[in-house]
Amino acid sequence: MVRNPASKQYLTTHTVDNAHIADIFSIAAAPTTLLSASGSSKIHVHSTNQPTFPLLQTLPGHKLGCHHIAVSRNGKVAASVGFGGDVKIWKTSDSGTGEWESFGDVEPAKGSGKGKNATGELWAIALSEDGQYLASTTYDGRINVWDLLGDRGATIREYETASAGSGSFGLCVDLDREGKYTASGHVNGAVYVFNNSTGRLQYSLPGLVKSVRAVAFSPAGTRLAAAGDSGIIAIYDTKHGEHVGNLTGHTAWITSLDWNDTGEYLLSGAFDGKTKVWSVERLDCVATHSETEKALWAVRWLPKTVRNEMFCTAGAHRSLTFYREATG
Repeated sequence: MVRNPASKQYLTTHTVDNAHIADIFSIAAAPTTLLSASGSSKIHVHSTNQPTFPLLQTLPGHKLGCHHIAVSRNGKVAASVGFGGDVKIWKTSDSGTGEWESFGDVEPAKGSGKGKNATGELWAIALSEDGQYLASTTYDGRINVWDLLGDRGATIREYETASAGSGSFGLCVDLDREGKYTASGHVNGAVYVFNNSTGRLQYSLPGLVKSVRAVAFSPAGTRLAAAGDSGIIAIYDTKHGEHVGNLTGHTAWITSLDWNDTGEYLLSGAFDGKTKVWSVERLDCVATHSETEKALWAVRWLPKTVRNEMFCTAGAHRSLTFYREATG
């Protein structure tokens, strides 16, 4: 086998076995901690600046389990959505201990006069960089944006993707770092980008026919990656809404995407347990890992510190696996 000179090596640095008693559906990385959510009622907080990634805290999450969790980029606010439709907000303690504490809920919606944006309809979520805004998808294709510092009973934006009640289930959502755009991916393969300033649809993006399970803006906001049941990662230019390339190599549903801090590399996880790292510039896979044959539901880079780049994977094997970039 000829070694690809452009490849990168990542080593398994630690696995937290049986981190949850059920499938881990979502993980979110803060500067020094990783939050994980599963089919069980508890949310776990693990340290990411200690070599054994110890459990620091257990939060009383959602009675029926939790399917999505998100953390703001500044690491101060988190949000989680339970299978019962309950939406909880968390914040880091003002005491400076770094512990997470409850910051209330998103209340059932009084709505924007339409009376139909109840929180029980929320599915996927994303937080703005400072944690003030929460974007969410619904089962009928709407995308709502909430001001967590304002009236949580009403949305400040409600984007429609079809005539009332007929939209396609929104499986995923993301906000760009500047807060200019909201992107969503849907069961029918549609990808939409909305302009948060004008409150209008910016682009409806072509290229993916099957369900889209992950959308992610690059750090600079110039690219949007989208992937799902087609097994292809489509890359779009956000300025013009153009499809600029595909990343091909997965042979199963792609469930999760995450850009690294520089925007050079994209991390993906799939239903067959494979994780891949991609060079976006070369549109090429530079690393593949398969620690498990069970579905991966979530993959995330850890915020870059002085150490080598690291990422974490989680899913049906109920464990958290941490990788670091090999040196030399």
